[in-house]
Amino acid sequence: MRIAILSDIHGNLVGLDACLSDLEHQGGADVVIAAGDHCLDGPKPKKVLQRLTEIGAQCIRGNTDRYIASESLDGFEALEASQIEWNRRDLGEKWIEWLRALPATIRLCDGELLVVHANPSNDEEQLWPDADDATLERLIGDERAAVIAFGHLHLPYVRTWRGQLLVNVASAGIPKDGDPRAAYALLTRRPGGWQVKHRRVDFDVKKVATQIADSGIPGSDQLIATLRRHRYKKLAHSIP
Repeated sequence: MRIAILSDIHGNLVGLDACLSDLEHQGGADVVIAAGDHCLDGPKPKKVLQRLTEIGAQCIRGNTDRYIASESLDGFEALEASQIEWNRRDLGEKWIEWLRALPATIRLCDGELLVVHANPSNDEEQLWPDADDATLERLIGDERAAVIAFGHLHLPYVRTWRGQLLVNVASAGIPKDGDPRAAYALLTRRPGGWQVKHRRVDFDVKKVATQIADSGIPGSDQLIATLRRHRYKKLAHSIP
């Protein structure tokens, strides 16, 4: 069985479509999963959700999807709240309800594969590739899936921990590992175990930046800068 997993599209339809085109060239997949953060920070949130439903993707809820679907804006700074409101207006109540109804996890292949947004315990705490045993024990807990796939961190990696395969599929919309290309992963279940292949795909960053500028979303200059930087600020010293 071959499973394509995308995550953290963040309203970037251009990046999503680039990944889907690459997936078609790779021979497609039996299942396509979108692992959360479908909206927010990008110019086309509604069109992203429409595309995901068009292709029959199985989707889970990420933290930004939860923010949009929540009825409260308590705890958000003014700019963040205004960006959430902009996304709500673009989506409309039908798609907000669609986000609200999404599950937090997906299990496939007789439970061998677990797909979550950030980690098996919550949708906000990042699982860094060098996380220590105490952190992994706390966030993974008693989960026994052979493979745990997730996004949220926007950094692709594969790590084996106590016999479990941890796969970060990174971001199809806002890469942050120093590589400007969109990312997704192909997981293939074989008789001898699981094969993981990370895919990197060029997309038109300038086009997306123009879409953000033209969209009217608050804080567009900051969003464009994040897209063009394609790396975490705090890792600027270690990511070229």
